[in-house]
Amino acid sequence: MSPLETLEEKYYIKEVDTDKKSIYCHHDLMGELLIPTHKHEKAQMLYSEGGIVHVTTETKSYFLPARHFIWIPGGIKHSIHPNSEHVMMRNLYFPIDSNEDPFYEKEGIYPINDLLLQMMLFTNRWNGNLKKGTRNFSIANAIKAILPEICLTNLPLSLPLPKDIRLNKIISYLDKNLGETILFSDLANRFGFSERSLYRLFQKDLGMSFIQYFTIRRILKAIELLLEKNLSVNEVAQAVGYSSVPTFSNTFFKILGQRPSDYLKGIEILKK
Repeated sequence: MSPLETLEEKYYIKEVDTDKKSIYCHHDLMGELLIPTHKHEKAQMLYSEGGIVHVTTETKSYFLPARHFIWIPGGIKHSIHPNSEHVMMRNLYFPIDSNEDPFYEKEGIYPINDLLLQMMLFTNRWNGNLKKGTRNFSIANAIKAILPEICLTNLPLSLPLPKDIRLNKIISYLDKNLGETILFSDLANRFGFSERSLYRLFQKDLGMSFIQYFTIRRILKAIELLLEKNLSVNEVAQAVGYSSVPTFSNTFFKILGQRPSDYLKGIEILKK
């Protein structure tokens, strides 16, 4: 049996596309820390509870925190990396129809509101193919239908994967020093670039500036620390390089659409 066939057998992936017209439903604890690279014809809606899930495609690394879901269009190669074996993954796989809303054609991470949360939890005991014409299919299809109406903000909870080997070293350095004040001029000098050439490298390879990249990376780390609940909001701010809590809170709000304290309150709802 080939590695891909082994993967398909192990992770139910082969079953997803057996019935082209069904909606496939799968809820389960991860049990391990990696689902290797794979793809399926159906589009995937992945919602997680109990931890953080990293989803890596050929071009981007997505960061899926609690109370959010990721939409992955059909045919996109991706791997899944939860931060804990105890993460609960709720998956709905939808067939692709012609002339659909453009929403369904793009990868994205979206906050899940109370309506969508209750609808997802309603599917809790379903697993396997939901046949077209059945009650459960209609309910699941309603979840898909309302997404373009209520998911208006595709959150920037992803970072492009560097193609230039020189950036790998720089990004590794940034990851190890998220709590430090890093001046762009010092970064360029440390790695043997002029400021102008390093600026161009970030823009050309990653499609964003150093400041944009570093800011998003810091906030992603802040979300991880908040979910661990070992540090206060003030301590988290300092751990990712913010001496001012209001500045940290404002930056967090710009990226996630809510304040750090409000985000934590939303997570608590899942436990009630």
